[in-house]
Amino acid sequence: MSLPVEKASELKQIVRNQLTQMNIHERIRGILSESFQDEQGRSSQGLSEADLVKALQRRGIVDDVMKELSFLTVPDKEATSSSKPATHFVDKEPRELKKTNIDPTRRNLYLQVLGGRAFLEHLQEPQPLPGQVCSTFKLYLHFRNQRFHSKPVPCACEPDLQDGFLLEVHKDSLGTESKVPVGILNLKLEIYPHLMQPLSQEVVDTQLTLERQKSAEKERLYLIYAKQWWREYLQIRPSHNTRLVKIFAQDENGINRPVCSYIKPLRAGRLLDTPRQAARFVNVLGYERATTVGGGSKQEQWCTLLSFLCKGKGDCEDHATLLCSLLLGFGLDAYVCVGTKARRVPHTWVMTYGTSGNVVFWESLTGCRYVHQPVNPDDPPLVEQPKRAYPYCSIGCLFNHQSFYANCQPSDTVELCHFDLNDESKWKPMSTEAIRSVCAPGSSISLPPFPPLCAPMIDAAVASNEIELALRGLISEHRKDLGLNTVWDDNLSYLLSPALAAYEIERTTGVSAGNEEFQDAIKRAVPDGHTFKGFPIHFVHQNPRRAFATCLRSPFCEEIICCRGDQVRLAVRVRVYPYPESACAVWIMFACKYRSVL
Repeated sequence: MSLPVEKASELKQIVRNQLTQMNIHERIRGILSESFQDEQGRSSQGLSEADLVKALQRRGIVDDVMKELSFLTVPDKEATSSSKPATHFVDKEPRELKKTNIDPTRRNLYLQVLGGRAFLEHLQEPQPLPGQVCSTFKLYLHFRNQRFHSKPVPCACEPDLQDGFLLEVHKDSLGTESKVPVGILNLKLEIYPHLMQPLSQEVVDTQLTLERQKSAEKERLYLIYAKQWWREYLQIRPSHNTRLVKIFAQDENGINRPVCSYIKPLRAGRLLDTPRQAARFVNVLGYERATTVGGGSKQEQWCTLLSFLCKGKGDCEDHATLLCSLLLGFGLDAYVCVGTKARRVPHTWVMTYGTSGNVVFWESLTGCRYVHQPVNPDDPPLVEQPKRAYPYCSIGCLFNHQSFYANCQPSDTVELCHFDLNDESKWKPMSTEAIRSVCAPGSSISLPPFPPLCAPMIDAAVASNEIELALRGLISEHRKDLGLNTVWDDNLSYLLSPALAAYEIERTTGVSAGNEEFQDAIKRAVPDGHTFKGFPIHFVHQNPRRAFATCLRSPFCEEIICCRGDQVRLAVRVRVYPYPESACAVWIMFACKYRSVL
C-alpha cells in the first residue's frame, strides 16, 4: 500500500527529524572512520556497501534507529484509510496510550480527566441507596469536528470523572472560558508524537496575548459601530426605542456576543434529508426556559449550539438559531425573527425568503409553517383581507450569520409588515463587513466553533418494544386497582401502527397519508355490534411512567384505559422515531373495543 505524496513527504520529515535528534550522522561517521582504518591495515581493497552495513549492525546503530522509529501498525480489522480522522475515545481508566492508536503522520493531543472537585452545588448530595436511581454527571467535549463524552458518574462534590480522549490537533483551534465555574476538573494533556523542539513558554504566552488583543480590538470596533448604528435607528422614529431590536445576547457563560454569531450554515450530512425534516428534528428537542434565581421577568440566555445539543433542550432562541442554521445549510435564505407572540410575550421564530418574494414563517418549537400575506390598512372596508394564521404579533428585527435588519416601518405588527429587505425605508441594515469582522469563522477567539451533528444512538424497534411492554404493565396494574381484568388484543395493537406512521409523516412533511387504509383495517377487525375507541398522543421523551401519568389526565384516554363492558379488549401501540443527537418522537396510541349493550 503506497502513501499519498504529501503523507510520504511528512513521514520522511519525521524520520529526518528523529535521526537528527539521535545525532546519528556523527555516530555513523565515527564507525565508518574506524572501519576504514582497520581495513587499510589488512588490505588495499576498498570497503563495499555490505561491509559498511555490517559494521553499523555490529555496533547496534541499526537496532537503535529502528527502535526509535518503531511505528506499530494497527491490526487489519482496525485499519482505516488515511483520510479517516485520528480521533479515539478511550473508554477506560486513565492509562498509558497505546501506540497502536497513534497515526505517526498526525499530531494528536491526549486529554486525560483525572477527577473533579469543588462542585459545590452537590456538597450535601446524599449517597444513593442500592438500586436507587441517582443523578449523574457527564462531560461533553467538542474539539473542531470531533465530539466526545465521558461515562456518566454519580453527582458529587468530588465526582469520579476518569476518562481519556485523543484529539487531532489543528492549527486554528478555538476555545472559550466560563465566567462562573461550576466546579474544577483535573486534566492532563499530552501531545503524540512528542514535539522535537517544544515551544518556550514565552513564545506561547506572546502568541496568546497577540490573539487576545486582536480579537478584543475587533470586538471594540464592532461595539462602537453598533452604538452609532443604534443612535441612527432611534433618530428615524423615537418609538423605535420600545421595539425588540436584539443586537447582543448573553450566552450560558455570561459572555455578551453579537446575535449573528449564534448562527452558521449547518449541514447535517445524511442525517436529515429535507428542510421540513430539519424543522421536525428541532421540534422534538425539549423546551426549557432558562432558570432564574428569585422572581421577576424571564431570564434571557442564548445557549451556544454545543451546550444546547448536549442538554437536548433549550428556550425558543436556541431552537430558532439551530433551525435557521439548518435551513441555511439546505440553501434557503433564512433569518431568525425577534418579536412577540400573544399577550406581547417576547418570542423568536424563523423566516425564509423565497426567490419569488414569498415569505414563510417557521415555528421552531412546533415545526409548523405559516405563509405570510401582508394586510394593507389603506384598502377599502369591502376588500377582504387575509386572516392571520400565525401566532406572532410584532417583529423588531431579523438576522442570520451575515445580515442584520431592524424594522423601521411605521408599525411593527407582523401582518402589516412587508419583508422587502432591500428597501431601507422599511428595514435598516447593518454593515455586512462589520458583522463579518466579529462573526465569521476564525474572526474571534471568543467564538466557539459549531459542532457537527451526531447520528442517533437509539434502536427504534427495541425502544418501541420496551416502552410498549412497560405501558402494558402499568395499564394492567391500574385496572387491577380498579377491580378490572385486562385482556389484550395483539392483532388490534398491530393494526394501530399505520396510524402512528401517518401522524409522524404528517408532522414531518405536512401531508396526510394512510388514513383510509387504517380506517378500513379497523372496520374489518371490529365485529358488528362492537365499539372501537382510540386515543393517539405524542411525546419527546422515553419515560413510560411519565407518559402514562400524562395520558391519565385526559378524560378520553382515561375512558379507554378504564373501559368497562362486555368482551372488552385493550390495545396499545408505541412507535419511536429517532432523530440526530438521540432526539426522538414517541407516538403512543391506546385503543379498546367492546360489545355495545343497549
